[in-house]
Amino acid sequence: MDKFRIMVQFLQANQESFMNGICGIMALASAQMYSSFEFTCPCLPDYNYAYGIGILIVPPIWFFLLGYVLNNNISVLTEEWKRPIGKRRKDPAVLRYMFSSMTQRALIAPAVWVAVTLMDGKSFLCAFSATTDLSVFVNESFQSLPQKELMKFQARIPCKDVYDGQEIISREAASRYIRCLSQACGWTFLMVMTLIAFLIRAIRPCFTQSAFLKTKYWSHYIDTERKLFDETCKEHAKSFAKVCIQQYFESISGEIITQFSLPAKKGKGNKEEDGEKQKSDEEKLLGVRKEEDMNKVLWNWHTCKPPLLLNKRAENMNGHARVDTHIISDERNTQQPMKKTAVAYYSKV
Repeated sequence: MDKFRIMVQFLQANQESFMNGICGIMALASAQMYSSFEFTCPCLPDYNYAYGIGILIVPPIWFFLLGYVLNNNISVLTEEWKRPIGKRRKDPAVLRYMFSSMTQRALIAPAVWVAVTLMDGKSFLCAFSATTDLSVFVNESFQSLPQKELMKFQARIPCKDVYDGQEIISREAASRYIRCLSQACGWTFLMVMTLIAFLIRAIRPCFTQSAFLKTKYWSHYIDTERKLFDETCKEHAKSFAKVCIQQYFESISGEIITQFSLPAKKGKGNKEEDGEKQKSDEEKLLGVRKEEDMNKVLWNWHTCKPPLLLNKRAENMNGHARVDTHIISDERNTQQPMKKTAVAYYSKV
């Protein structure tokens, strides 16, 4: 159990690395799913295109939505977008940064699926076998064949077991030609996605480095603040429950507490330890000891978050917020009580 708790704490502390690992696992899962997927083309002119394009588009959309679902920041982004302004304004740049980072991670698995599908060429062959111009591969004696009949033969090219037009169109040559087109589209797709990723990851921080660092910092702050608030609420609820249960038993009978505490009274330090635990639980309540007060705290946190101003002595000098430590130390020294000294005046008379 301790190892599991340590692992959970490590994943929470390294959420960005954890999400990158999740995206990598999803990418590998998409490739593995495609390799184990049984591709069955209907081999009909009216259904080949829908089936092939569906295999190429529908699973990537599912992986894209799954990437959003597995990302914990989607709830943080939604809460930050929908919360009332209150005493803290909203920064659209931070929301855009959080949304773009989640979108980049969610696009990894769909991109892998599309690339693997195009490189394999089965869905492309099924989708465009009936509509691709294959007049070069048609036997000269069947050049006058009606277009509908030719489309029926071409639609059966992906299905090796049902194809019966070998004397009209060479199935192997036609399938090789369409798969070459599919692989060319696959390499083009990879080059375009790599170029876009390079532009996003490398060039954007170079032009707007200060804005990039600001949005990155406050996005991490929002996520960290939410985690710490949840942890504080859990600690408060735990302490509230302990104190409430203890007061309940004390109100019923004092003998119950003594019966439970009898086996523990072997040393002198047990009472002191119990008193320290009870005191710590009382301190964790932070003065909130009623249900109405706790509901008010939670409601105020949602509707009117406190402003991000920790030190009011910060001065704006040359466009930078700076706190002079010498001034603070002088103020602390001046706040100490002055010692009263008696002064005696002697007259020469």
